[in-house]
Amino acid sequence: MSPAGMNVLWSSIVSIFILGGIIGSLCGGWVADLVGRRGAVMVNHALALMAAILFGSSRSAGSVEMLLLARLIVGLSSGLVTTTVPMYLTEIAPISIRGAMGVLTPLGLTVGVLLGQIMGLRPVLGREDTWHLLLSLYAIPVLLASIAIPLLPESPKYLYAIRGEIERAVDELCRLRKVSIPDELGTELEELSQSSAASAGTSWSVTRVLKTSQLYLPLCLVCAMQAGQQFSGINAVFYYSVTIFQNAGFSEEGGQYATIGAGCVNLLVTILAISLVTRFGRRALILLSCWLAAGCLILLMITIIFIDAVSWMPYLCIFAVLGYVFTYGFGLGPIPYFIGSELFDVGPRPVAMAFGSMSNWAVNFIVGMTFPSLQTHIGAYSFLIFALITICLAEFLRLYIPETQGRTAAEVADALEGGFKRRKGVILVAPPNNDSEVGGELTRVAV
Repeated sequence: MSPAGMNVLWSSIVSIFILGGIIGSLCGGWVADLVGRRGAVMVNHALALMAAILFGSSRSAGSVEMLLLARLIVGLSSGLVTTTVPMYLTEIAPISIRGAMGVLTPLGLTVGVLLGQIMGLRPVLGREDTWHLLLSLYAIPVLLASIAIPLLPESPKYLYAIRGEIERAVDELCRLRKVSIPDELGTELEELSQSSAASAGTSWSVTRVLKTSQLYLPLCLVCAMQAGQQFSGINAVFYYSVTIFQNAGFSEEGGQYATIGAGCVNLLVTILAISLVTRFGRRALILLSCWLAAGCLILLMITIIFIDAVSWMPYLCIFAVLGYVFTYGFGLGPIPYFIGSELFDVGPRPVAMAFGSMSNWAVNFIVGMTFPSLQTHIGAYSFLIFALITICLAEFLRLYIPETQGRTAAEVADALEGGFKRRKGVILVAPPNNDSEVGGELTRVAV
């Protein structure tokens, strides 16, 4: 192939994964309602294993088409994962640990990224003769996870509100909570009944969700947080990190190891976020994360511009990178993945989660396509664009997002009543020291 043809092929291999992710996201809500939350997990695993077989066989077959098809299929699987898995985890979790369960999805993604960085090193599998093994190796954790599928419960909320299988829903909930008498479930049964009443006689298609004015604000919040996660520049920072570390005196190989170190920081702070979202709530964490991340991006821009001005500037640049990864990891990283499950009732939830996930994948594609050109034309000032978008996101969330910690879907819906006009009224926040009680006293605060 000519160099130009090779560039087109490379771009196609990269972008077709994101195209698959967008399609998988849009289909996620439909799949979750059609085969159930547990069934969606099974579909995810089947698609992932199919792609792994194609990856592993493509080199020996000498087939670029197999490689492209594998990238498309694994993109479909990934899009389904980002839509259905956070929804499934938060639906089966007790309200007191719902946020912690929601963080488990981005935690899994962070672990996968870090393992991919390590396995992609040249001394491991990052070579011309082992790349197909590197691409298909994820089949091992997928197979291990598949062992647990027979033990997984179906979401009681899905069974109760969507399928109308009340008796089975109560049985699954009893099994999850390890109780023998349904009366011991207390407020959780009441919440199931409320969810069922809210969805009774309503088929929540994409068209119906888009036509329901009461859902405009929460839908905008979900899409803004998912899109803002990518527009905050996390992929661009990791893309530029090897160059930053090289400017600080690392060799090319040393820069790769330093980037893995940044991935370790991302993993550690995501683990920390499991506790933070339960202790401090979603609203405070996402706002703090946005403002601190924007500050680190501005600092990163300044230090890259003046990288040769003084001897210690490269180290301040490294600090900006690690500081950004840390502040991103406890708010912007995990919270957008599961916030849709808390802002929407079980009926419109799959469609809302699908729109949010699609926004994430679409902006991922936009950033991936535009950042190299931005870097060529304006250099370090490209990080200023990410910082300004993150600041705008913070201001939007400050005005409109309620605290969802410890609140049922009905209570959150009350907090969002009035839509975009609610800034002139009140917002609903969780009372202090009440992060696990359901139906506790609500506090209204003037905005």
